[in-house]
Amino acid sequence: MATAVTANRAELIAIADSVAKEKLIDRAIVIEAMEDAIQRAAKNRYGSENDIRAKLDPNTGDLRLWRVVEVVEAVDDYFKQVDLKGAQKLQKDASIGDFIVDPLPPIEFGRIQAQASKQIIFQKVRDAERERQFEEFKDRMGEIITGVVKRVEFGHVVVDLGRAEGVIRRDAQIPREVVRVGDRVRSIILNVRRENRGPQIFLSRAHPDFMKKLFAQEVPEIYDGIIEIKAAARDPGSRAKIGVISHDSSIDPVGACVGMKGSRVQAVVQEMQGEKIDIIPWSPDTATFVVNALQPANVSRVVIDEEDDRIEVVVPDDQLSLAIGRRGQNVRLASQLTAKAIDILTETDASEKRQTEFVQNSEMFQNELDVDETLAQLLVAEGFSSLEEVAYVELDEIAGIEGFDEELGQELQSRAQEALERREEANRQLRRELGVEDDLATMPYMTEAMLVTLGKAGIKTLDDLADLATDELVQKKRQEPRRRAENARSERAEDKGGILAEYGLSDEQGNEIIMAARAHWFADEEEPAAAGAEDAVADSGQ
Repeated sequence: MATAVTANRAELIAIADSVAKEKLIDRAIVIEAMEDAIQRAAKNRYGSENDIRAKLDPNTGDLRLWRVVEVVEAVDDYFKQVDLKGAQKLQKDASIGDFIVDPLPPIEFGRIQAQASKQIIFQKVRDAERERQFEEFKDRMGEIITGVVKRVEFGHVVVDLGRAEGVIRRDAQIPREVVRVGDRVRSIILNVRRENRGPQIFLSRAHPDFMKKLFAQEVPEIYDGIIEIKAAARDPGSRAKIGVISHDSSIDPVGACVGMKGSRVQAVVQEMQGEKIDIIPWSPDTATFVVNALQPANVSRVVIDEEDDRIEVVVPDDQLSLAIGRRGQNVRLASQLTAKAIDILTETDASEKRQTEFVQNSEMFQNELDVDETLAQLLVAEGFSSLEEVAYVELDEIAGIEGFDEELGQELQSRAQEALERREEANRQLRRELGVEDDLATMPYMTEAMLVTLGKAGIKTLDDLADLATDELVQKKRQEPRRRAENARSERAEDKGGILAEYGLSDEQGNEIIMAARAHWFADEEEPAAAGAEDAVADSGQ
């Protein structure tokens, strides 16, 4: 490139064309880089204080060099200004305030100037090449691309994509897969980011979308949209599950994905290094989909807890290990596939759990409602599990229980409400003993039980509450699917994330509580402003 700034006109254009073609960038960018290099070299020759411009004709290669000066009455800066008399020698019609051109003779490049110009041109071309790479790949995220392994650095695989390089980070590779320099690999373009060292193209072979795209290549019905992959989960290199649905009732989605003698699914399995794939019919019904997702285990029943967004699955005792899978793999993949936290119970565990809850709820009703054991058990058997349900349910639901009447129902509701009031009063006393201010009781959705929980966590003033983030207050910690053991209650306590997570408040409600707690901050800011305004009015009155 050193010759580019000393070459004749034809050579300059030829070099620009060659570089633009080799780097796949716009020829005008190369011409601009050359002009910039010549311009900087001229400033070094004539002084950097001068406003020097260079123009290279892209067609003929003619080079013009000039200095821009302002016409003024009295010259303060001889590098950028000229008086009217001197200006009219350059341009006859020049007048005060004009900017005129002072042509400069061509410059000769020494070794240092040539080297500096070469670096400028290289940098400009490199920047243009990086921008071209980013523009080319930024809209291709989600595509499968084939490249050649160029090198392996610290476990990360650098892939030559032809016009750019991509990287498969260690966590995006299939475990135990061995790749060598020169191997051809297929991967999905996961992300493209601008960085100081150029665009970074992140590839993945472990992402569930990679498996989806492979199926789209092998199964024409998926490519055509007749069959849709609604969900996918992977344990890369070991096992995967996909949920599929057919938009044509005459086509079996599972059979189409498997192919004749398993040909289609085997092509995907081979690309994924032998990863076993369970193809499952997707269903809009959550319970049905969970049952399908836990295949090959048989499921006795499914209980969905909408409030906690968890699913309790009961399986026969001899199916427990199959449902959980090796190291919890089966239930973990099923949980990822359904986007639900799944608890696995055997029928024995479920029976014991129901019996324990039955006894606990019966004892609670006996104590709180002051009723005998038989009546308490009848309430539990009818599905009542809390005082709130008894106190605020429609009277007909209680009076309609066999052996009950309207008078008994009213009495039970009255006792339940009194029990709740006693509980509220007890919590109020405890809350005050903990030092929780009364102002917190005015916050929306807040109960005395919640205030006690806040007090035990050290949240005792409006400022304490206002300083919390929403997730610190209400959000539950992400829970891994597991088998619920006999000590489920203690496990549930450990699962709590936010301070009030056990009360089932939503993020929106938590945010509303925190904003209400912060309201006094803004009120405090407005009061001094209002006081200042009153003082100003008083002063003007004087």
